[in-house]
Amino acid sequence: MAQASAQISPSAREAVCEALNQGVAETAVTTMLAQNFHWNVTGMGFGPLHALFQTIYEDHFTAQDDLAERIKALDGHAEGQLAGMLKRSKVAEHDGRAKAEVMVATLLSAQETLAATMAGIAAVAEENGDLLTQDLAISRGQTHEKFAWMLRAHLR
Repeated sequence: MAQASAQISPSAREAVCEALNQGVAETAVTTMLAQNFHWNVTGMGFGPLHALFQTIYEDHFTAQDDLAERIKALDGHAEGQLAGMLKRSKVAEHDGRAKAEVMVATLLSAQETLAATMAGIAAVAEENGDLLTQDLAISRGQTHEKFAWMLRAHLR
């Protein structure tokens, strides 16, 4: 049964917040990954990739906030330390020294990871009757799948 945030049990809130913190961590790392590539991309595809990477990091910056604020709405603690996010994240940092194709492939992998993480958050939220978090996670997952498609198109 769906419940308002105030009606979700403490253990359910903890499970949902833990899943959301995973999403915050991976979104934060991917935000920096996209911004790093935006700064360092070169070559014939510079213009469109520079713009796409910026679109991605701007979207992700807002998404971090949306996910963290959902944690706070559930009365949880949002992870705010980069070291903790890096430790938790399945998306790895990159030094930005790569050909454009490697940047695109790396960011594509990050988007696929984020889409899977968001699907996992949605499942945890559904199991715990938190339809609002489920909706947020599904929406974010769709966005990450769209970015994956756009990046994949550059590699074909």
